Amino acid sequence: MKISEFTFELPEELIAQTPSARRGEDRLLVVDRKTGGYQDSMFSNFPDFVEPGSLLVVNDTKVRKARVYGISETGGKVEFLFTEPVSDNVWQAMVSRSKKQFVGKKYSFYLPDGKLYVNATITSEKDGVKEVTFDHDIDEDFFIKCGHVPLPPYIKREDDFNDESRYQTIYARDYGSMAAPTAGLHMTEEILSRLEAKGVEIVHVTLQVGMGTFLPVRTENLEDHHMHTERYHVTAEAASAINAAKKAGRKIVAVGTTSVRTLESCVDRTTGLVRSGSGATDLFITPGFEFRVVDQMVTNFHTPESTLLVLVSAFCGRENILKAYNHAVQKRYRFFSYGDATFLK
Repeated sequence: MKISEFTFELPEELIAQTPSARRGEDRLLVVDRKTGGYQDSMFSNFPDFVEPGSLLVVNDTKVRKARVYGISETGGKVEFLFTEPVSDNVWQAMVSRSKKQFVGKKYSFYLPDGKLYVNATITSEKDGVKEVTFDHDIDEDFFIKCGHVPLPPYIKREDDFNDESRYQTIYARDYGSMAAPTAGLHMTEEILSRLEAKGVEIVHVTLQVGMGTFLPVRTENLEDHHMHTERYHVTAEAASAINAAKKAGRKIVAVGTTSVRTLESCVDRTTGLVRSGSGATDLFITPGFEFRVVDQMVTNFHTPESTLLVLVSAFCGRENILKAYNHAVQKRYRFFSYGDATFLK
């Protein structure tokens, strides 16, 4: 299939630039993945659509303040988006105006009060990704004190204090992601409590969202696109709970495409059992994919011609998704990270 088959017209004003006034007060489009029928609702009603006894899987990754500004030796301000560590003092990064930031260039990173925190040098480059070597080891303190929330490029504003909490799920645990698992941004303590009250079991998995979330599909044929790897972890307790629910015929509801990719990456394709442990996945889910674990999915509205739109089309049917998305445009739903949600059931 071709990526051009996964597009729709989206007015720019429907791209959400800020979160809703209160977490969970977003709209919800419920889509029947078999018939393509849909129903307009609110996310506060989400528990009403979940079958009693279902198992809900959430991604508990925590967004790192990975966007950090460095100052060059000539005084220029350069944006670094740090993706993952190579060692205690070496990190990979995507760098603004990348061709001008060549190997050997030096930068300084400062605290908000103007004090120097650390110096660094670009020491290598491969496929547009820089390797940055700091003059001493860094840890999460560097990002907390010097970094900014890495809002997606379609949010046309600088991050602010509100983003530090709202671009994070309420159950986020360990830092590691460059982007939020945005379906989970809608969840509140009240919504989770209502789900548990009707017998819904909630388990956590972790997938650290990497640079692939920022990169467009640059090939026309889907089979020519290669996903960047992302690290995941599934505890033995989570795997056991998921496998028990599958055996009992209970619905597995994944919150977000990251949860979907985690579950479908660590399932044994022969036995259908989810394996515990840590690993890395470059799974690209396209139409024709056989879902072995996930029965239902909560997810936000995704960008045209993106790997995520392809994934939900594989789950729900391309025509069903495009029909639902066109309805959402007509009804003025808010799109993307801070936008409204869909429940594909």
